[in-house]
Amino acid sequence: MIKGIIFDLDGTLIDSMGMWYDIDRRFLAENGVTDPPAGISWKIKQMTIETAAKFMISEFGLDMTPAQVIRRIEELVREEYEHNIPLKNGAAELLVFLDSRGIPYGVATATYKGLAVAAMKRCGVLDRMSFLLTDKEYPNGKGFPDIFLGAAELLGTSPAETLVVEDSLHCIETAKAAGFATAAVYEETAASEWEQIKALADYSFTELGELRALFEVADNE
Repeated sequence: MIKGIIFDLDGTLIDSMGMWYDIDRRFLAENGVTDPPAGISWKIKQMTIETAAKFMISEFGLDMTPAQVIRRIEELVREEYEHNIPLKNGAAELLVFLDSRGIPYGVATATYKGLAVAAMKRCGVLDRMSFLLTDKEYPNGKGFPDIFLGAAELLGTSPAETLVVEDSLHCIETAKAAGFATAAVYEETAASEWEQIKALADYSFTELGELRALFEVADNE
């Protein structure tokens, strides 16, 4: 049985992936890169913030330090997180449902911690989380299982009884290899990988709210 849940943030709990796609291009355009390669935003999404900054400097010959890249991107996205980005469809209702069942949950994300806090607080879900873990605490990012294992420890659950909910193939790969149950939620910006994601994940849903079906089925068994 699932006794705890680890949610991804961007593309899973909040509807922010389209914004990240645009922000990458806005930042690169500011620095003279007007025609970046196709798929660059999805590639960057799989990196930690520090790694992504170094990658863009190296890949596009930017005359900036990693700290300068990080600071500028944070400036570009902060307003969106503080004022505009909404929860994904069904997210609020799902959290109410989980609360009613006494199932603890939290967030593990590669997003800047300050931005994650701003968006979750504005959307009214920050105080409902058992934890918020970022690459500030786990600098290896989601290419390694450390952040998921740390989250499970905070939940007081083993990997096998902990559900990791993600929209990204590489995150599901990491969590599944570490023994976690996995659920994939469809995200339009990852549509090209959806068939692979569905094949790998233990469960897959087109919308986040459909996740409650896992617990309703268990009620009837």
